[in-house]
Amino acid sequence: MEDIDTEPENAGEPPPSKSARKRAAHAAQKLGERLVRMHAQDLAGLPLSEELRAAITEARRLASRGALARQHQYIGRLMRGIDVAALEAALAARTEERNARARLRR
Repeated sequence: MEDIDTEPENAGEPPPSKSARKRAAHAAQKLGERLVRMHAQDLAGLPLSEELRAAITEARRLASRGALARQHQYIGRLMRGIDVAALEAALAARTEERNARARLRR
């Protein structure tokens, strides 16, 4: 019978502090707000779930500040379930591609 290691990978590390969790949540919400401001064609190639895409579309439709703030919080909560690093890398690559095209036009 095999010996199965039941300890999680980060068993020796303490859990993140409440402040660290809040900073991560605020960063995810800010990234979500950035996604709301992006054009639909720019969002097409990003690794987003259908639920997150629907929430972004709904946020664009809202006009009330309170409703928009709640929607941004909801988007931030959905962002916690995706790979934020991969999304930020995709956004950085897209920005670099645009900058390279702009340099070629000069």
